[in-house]
Amino acid sequence: MTQSVVEFIAVANLEQLPPGHGMTFTVAGREVAFFNVDGTIYAMDDACLHAAASLGTGKLEGKIVICRAHGWPYDVTTGSTVHVPGYGVNTYPAKVVEGKIPVASK
Repeated sequence: MTQSVVEFIAVANLEQLPPGHGMTFTVAGREVAFFNVDGTIYAMDDACLHAAASLGTGKLEGKIVICRAHGWPYDVTTGSTVHVPGYGVNTYPAKVVEGKIPVASK
């Protein structure tokens, strides 16, 4: 059995993403939104399913980001919309290592 190796790419320094905020970075050719929830970093596709607006620029309230276009709420820990659990955007493993934020490239 072959075990796949997950490659992580450092995208930012932790100081660029303070707690309670989100930002968008390009990772392996795609836009990924990053959120700092009390020191834990979460990453998910940046485009809202409803209006394709940037989720990384949305308002973060706890672990919920509100899309700035039409107010759709997403749980940043799962990528799911709040109103329809299981319907959401892709999430990606992210972590903090020595002050840097690496994310899985696939």
